[in-house]
Amino acid sequence: MNLTRLLTSIWNAGPLRNTRRNHAIEHATIHLLSRRVSDTRLAGRSTHRGFYIYGNVPTEVLEQTTREAIERLQRGEHELAIHPHCGTNLVTASMLAGMATAFALAGKRRRWWDKLLSALVATTVALAASQPLGYWLQEHVTTEATVSQVDVAHIRRFQVGNMTVHFVRIVHSA
Repeated sequence: MNLTRLLTSIWNAGPLRNTRRNHAIEHATIHLLSRRVSDTRLAGRSTHRGFYIYGNVPTEVLEQTTREAIERLQRGEHELAIHPHCGTNLVTASMLAGMATAFALAGKRRRWWDKLLSALVATTVALAASQPLGYWLQEHVTTEATVSQVDVAHIRRFQVGNMTVHFVRIVHSA
C-alpha cells in the first residue's frame, strides 16, 4: 500500500472521518450564524460525535442554521467548510513560524542582530506561506465537506460561567 492510500484510509476511518465531517458542518454553521447573529463572538470545536458552539446564540437559531449548513454542504457549497479563523490556520502559522525562526537562528555564530534580522525575515515568509497552506490543510485534511447521510440528533445548551455553550450532536448514517 502506498503512502497516499494509507493516509486516505486513515483520514476516512470511522471516528476521524466523522470528526472531519463535523468540523465542516461546524464551519458552515459558524459562517451562517455570523451573518444572522451580529455582534456575537463565536467559536467552535468538533469531535467525532458532533461539535460545540461557544457564544450567546439562541438554541432554535443554532438548530435552524445547522440544518441549513448541512443542506448547503450537501448541495455542493463546500467553500462553507473552510473558515479563516480555524485553529488549523493558527497551528499552521505557529509551526511554520517556529521552524523558520529555529532554522534562522541555527548554524554559525553570527552577531545577534544578524540572527534577529534573519529570524524576522524567515518568520515573515513563513507567516505569508501559512495562510494558503492552512486553507489547503482545512480542505484536504481537517474537514470533509461531503456530508451525505448526516442529521442533527439533538442540541444541548449549558452555561460555563457567563459563556453559553451548545453541543450539537450529529448522527452519521452508513
